[in-house]
Amino acid sequence: MKNRYFCRSPYLNVYESATTKSNLSSQILYGEKFQIIQKKKKFLKIRTSYDKYVGFIKVGKLYKKMNQTHKVSVLKSKIYSKPLRKFSTNKFLPFSSEIEILEKKNKFVMFEKNKWISFNELEILKKKSIDFTKILKLFLGCKYEWGGKSSDGIDCSALLQIFYKFNNKFFPRDTIDQVKIKKGFINKKVFKKGDIIFWRGHVAICLNSNYLIHAYGPKKKVLIMPINKTIKLIEKTANLKIIKVVSI
Repeated sequence: MKNRYFCRSPYLNVYESATTKSNLSSQILYGEKFQIIQKKKKFLKIRTSYDKYVGFIKVGKLYKKMNQTHKVSVLKSKIYSKPLRKFSTNKFLPFSSEIEILEKKNKFVMFEKNKWISFNELEILKKKSIDFTKILKLFLGCKYEWGGKSSDGIDCSALLQIFYKFNNKFFPRDTIDQVKIKKGFINKKVFKKGDIIFWRGHVAICLNSNYLIHAYGPKKKVLIMPINKTIKLIEKTANLKIIKVVSI
């Protein structure tokens, strides 16, 4: 397919319209594939290949060809200008970024000219991790940001989606679509590990029968909270009740 491009930045903001003053709706990560629908001044209207998400990114450097072989398996992998620790930069590749290895040296791999990351912070692209708690806990303490998908800021639906993306499985970007994809229960009183709890516009994942993890806007970060306490708090402060519970 000719109209196929890959993100060349650690991440790119995806906006609702062709201006940075519009709302941030999502982000695409390094190596993520997309199509260009339309060019509008300094913006590109795109559709992502993974979840068919449509929005606007600023025109920048993109890859036309990329043969991804590995993905970042840590929260953020530091980029080095040379394959030695003393040549670290202040830039990172976020979790689930997909790269093509161009060269290996000193336990580092080069993914672009003069850009290296540690090989032990990668997994092969086909590698799957069923331990969702390990992945979600990577983001503990990260800032809450509407539309975010990285350690610099992440929202509740992205926290859930990133687990599926890392495992090469489709899962929608927004809670309004996520809630529709699986069969579940409306009235549930006893929760278990792997339960996904949906409210209108919010989602959390149960780590066990007592605690859940979510990117929680009012607290402005990703955190672990008691399940029953959270349910009562959301009902009290946002006047929202659970609309569905499904299994991860």
